[in-house]
Amino acid sequence: MNKRAAAAGAAVLAMALSVTACGGDSGGSGDKNTIKLVAADYGDKKSNASKIYWDKVAEDFEKQNKDIKVDVQVINWNDIDKQVKTMIQSGNVPDLLQTGGYADKVADDLLYKADEVLSPATQKNLIPSFAKAGEVDGTQYGIPWVSSSRVLFYNKEVFKEAGIKNPPKTWDELADAAKKIKKSKAADTPYALPLGPEEAQGEMMMWELGNGGGYTDGSGKYTIDSAKNVETFNWLQDNLVKPGLTYSNPGTTDRKTAFADFAAGKAGMLNGHPSLVQMAKQGKVDYGVTTIPGKDGPLKSTLGVADWMMAFKDGGKQKQIKKFLDFVYSKKMLKFDEMYNFPPVTQDALETMQSNGKHEDLKPFFDELQNAKFYPLGDPSWDVVSAEIKKSGGKAAKEDPKKVLGDLQKKAEEAAADK
Repeated sequence: MNKRAAAAGAAVLAMALSVTACGGDSGGSGDKNTIKLVAADYGDKKSNASKIYWDKVAEDFEKQNKDIKVDVQVINWNDIDKQVKTMIQSGNVPDLLQTGGYADKVADDLLYKADEVLSPATQKNLIPSFAKAGEVDGTQYGIPWVSSSRVLFYNKEVFKEAGIKNPPKTWDELADAAKKIKKSKAADTPYALPLGPEEAQGEMMMWELGNGGGYTDGSGKYTIDSAKNVETFNWLQDNLVKPGLTYSNPGTTDRKTAFADFAAGKAGMLNGHPSLVQMAKQGKVDYGVTTIPGKDGPLKSTLGVADWMMAFKDGGKQKQIKKFLDFVYSKKMLKFDEMYNFPPVTQDALETMQSNGKHEDLKPFFDELQNAKFYPLGDPSWDVVSAEIKKSGGKAAKEDPKKVLGDLQKKAEEAAADK
C-alpha cells in the first residue's frame, strides 16, 4: 500500500482525524514500563476508526501485563509520516510505529531487528512472502501489519454484452476482449489503465511482471529501463492506448478515477485490490475476478503491498515491546483484518478467514498472497524512486518508453548512490 491509503496498501479511505487513545499524550514517555505506539488510522468514519481497535488491544494487554502500560496515538494517513519525522527530529521517538514504510528508519539505524522483538513462534506465524519483504540486506526489520494483493476485475454484464465468454489470461486475449467491448459499446472504457501520480508505480509493476520484468534484478539493482520493461510499454501503446481501448492519457488518470468508473459500470476491466470489492458491490456491479493476465499467461506472482510495524531502539524497551508484539500478533490480528476486510499477514488469521465462511469475496486475494512480489521496500532509496515514478512513469504510455524509463533509471541510480 502506498502512503496514502492501503496501500498496498491496504486499502480504505483514510480519515482526516487524529486521535489519542488510552489517555496518552503526544510527547511520548520516558517511563520504562510505558510503551509508546504511534499508529495509522484506517477508518473512513468515526464508527470504524482505528482508535476503537487499539483502545481494546491496550486494555486487554494491560489486564494481562499489569506492570506495562500502552500509550497509543492514532494519526490519519495524510499526517502520520510528517508527525513521526518531527517526533524523531525532536528526540521524542516512539517505541513502536505502524505505518507505510520502514527502510529509511533502518538506514538511520533506529530499529530493532524483527527477531529481537518477536518470539520464534510469532515470526513463524508471519506469511513468508510478507516477512521476506520486510528485510534489508537479508535481515528483517519491517514487521508486516496488513496486506493486499492484486487481481483483474471484470464486469460480467459488459462481458456478456460484448460476447466475451471467458476472462482473459494473456495480454492478447485482454486486447481482444477490449476490442469487443469497444465495438459493442458495452462500456465507455474497455480497459481502465491508471498510470497517474496516485499509484503509477503499482500499475506499472503489474504490467512489468507480466513480461518477466520489474524494478530490480535478483541482486537488488534497479532495472527500470530493461528491454523487457520497454517492450511492455511499447505493447501497451500499440495494443491499448493508440487503438483507443483505454483512457486517452493514462499518465494523467489516477486509480481513484479508474475504480470509480468500474464501480459505476463505465469500465469493462482493470487491475484492482480488495477495496474495489466493496465499491463494486455498492455500485451494484456484477463483477468477477481472475489472476492478472501476463504476456504468455496468468501472472505466477502478482503485486503484493503491505503496511508495517517497526520497533525503535531509542527507548531501550526491548522486553516490553516483545511482550506487546507477541500478544498482538498471536491474538489480535484477526480482529483488525476483519474490521477492515483486509487479507491477513499471519498464518493463523489466514486459515481462520479462509475457513469461517465470512470472507468469500477475499478468497482470490488469499490465493495470491503466498507468491506475491513487492516493491524494493528494503532499499532506502525506494521512497525517492517511487516518487519519481509517480511523477513521470505514466508518460511511458504515450511517449518513447525507452527515453521515459531511461530517465527514471538514471534518477534511481543517483538515488541509490546517495543512500
